[in-house]
Amino acid sequence: MTTYQSRREMLTSAGMGFGALPLAAMLADSSRADVNPNAAKVHHRQTKAKSVIFLFMEGGPSHIDLFDPKPLLKKLSGQSMPESFERPVTAMGEVNSPLLQDQRKWAQHGDSGLWISDWLPRTATCADDLAVIRSCWSNGINHAGGVCSMNTGSPIAGRPSLGAWVNYGLGSENENLPAFVVMQDTNSQVVNGARNWGTGFMPAIYQGTRFNTTGNPISNLSRPKNEDAAVQQRKLKVLDYLNRRHAAARPQQTELEARIAGYELAFRMQTSAPEAVDLSQETAETQTLYGMDEKVTATFGRQCLLARRLVERGVRFVQLYHGAGSKWDSHSAIEKNHTSLCKQTDQCVAGLLKDLKQRGLLDSTLVVWGGEFGRTPMSEKGDGRDHNPTGFTMWMAGGGVKGGRTIGTTDELGLHAVEDRLHVHDLHSTILWLMGLNHREVVYYDKGRPERIDQNEGHPYSGIVA
Repeated sequence: MTTYQSRREMLTSAGMGFGALPLAAMLADSSRADVNPNAAKVHHRQTKAKSVIFLFMEGGPSHIDLFDPKPLLKKLSGQSMPESFERPVTAMGEVNSPLLQDQRKWAQHGDSGLWISDWLPRTATCADDLAVIRSCWSNGINHAGGVCSMNTGSPIAGRPSLGAWVNYGLGSENENLPAFVVMQDTNSQVVNGARNWGTGFMPAIYQGTRFNTTGNPISNLSRPKNEDAAVQQRKLKVLDYLNRRHAAARPQQTELEARIAGYELAFRMQTSAPEAVDLSQETAETQTLYGMDEKVTATFGRQCLLARRLVERGVRFVQLYHGAGSKWDSHSAIEKNHTSLCKQTDQCVAGLLKDLKQRGLLDSTLVVWGGEFGRTPMSEKGDGRDHNPTGFTMWMAGGGVKGGRTIGTTDELGLHAVEDRLHVHDLHSTILWLMGLNHREVVYYDKGRPERIDQNEGHPYSGIVA
């Protein structure tokens, strides 16, 4: 039997539908970030920094041999640590070993008079751009826990990486390139592997994309020679249909959504990425600035130059691992170890800072340097140093940071951070703050619990800006 409605009844029952039409149009226009998770998002506050380049020295560079001179350590070298100093818990447990003085020549550099050792003569020429944070500390006592802490805020695996949080909070300014890129100087496995740039409980779409160490930075990007764009697009359309049908029944597996987005990004990258990673476009002068004409600096110099080209094109977060496989770890022969590694990086890092500055990119690019922890003033195996998470140095430059100064102090032996102590949570909060994000408002709900990068424990150090 047919049921008839009056005009009034029809309009009344359909009212919600009519009202939803303009609402749907407005939502379609205002929620692009929901459709494309990597779409650029609004900053919480106006700021200079738009991108981050994190120079990660894996293994733990020695702060007391690089940026934090300790005259008392030279005076007491060979003796046991005085009883007045609190004994730490160290990885190898040699807290009563004789103190080991540094062998460095120290000098003040730049108009600011920043102290930097002779291991980093090129970096020293950029002294007035560096904010050297001498009072960092962490909970990660070994490499697995330390690297995990510096990357995710926790010594225990399972949380999103810093790059993932920045990607989640800000998105990308270039939809044809990954928002978060990772590079290593060797093919050795970084401690903890891909979890360092993973997303933990967040959707996998925010994870880092690893570029190759040598050769073509991006594998399998080129279209097969015997296939034109139209054929490839038809194949991808069928693949996309099958993937989405498969993913629809498995909404909890965010890796599927990330894989689909990855295919779409790879297709777009075929036109933009080859140009972005083509270093032949750079002048010989620029390549020399980064040390690409010397064997010892060529690898890391190439990656630093790639990092500049990526942030120049809107990539949000680039992380470069030097010493992949904990090469900066120097339980013995620290002189040989650090001499070699500093030679590999010093010119490259200085070249990056100078190149960014002369191109007007340093203000919009926050450069961060450091490892998972520092080294102890106590000796190990006679000529090495143990892990020291209780006090170590990192530096930041660009992105609105006021350079040419030190922040915080360690005690007279460089063992414990004592003034303006900045935990890893504080460092992460500061980086987000410099990027224009309120770390308290960058929240991801996991199982109903609001999660943040600092686990509700960090505070941004606002005094770092000019």
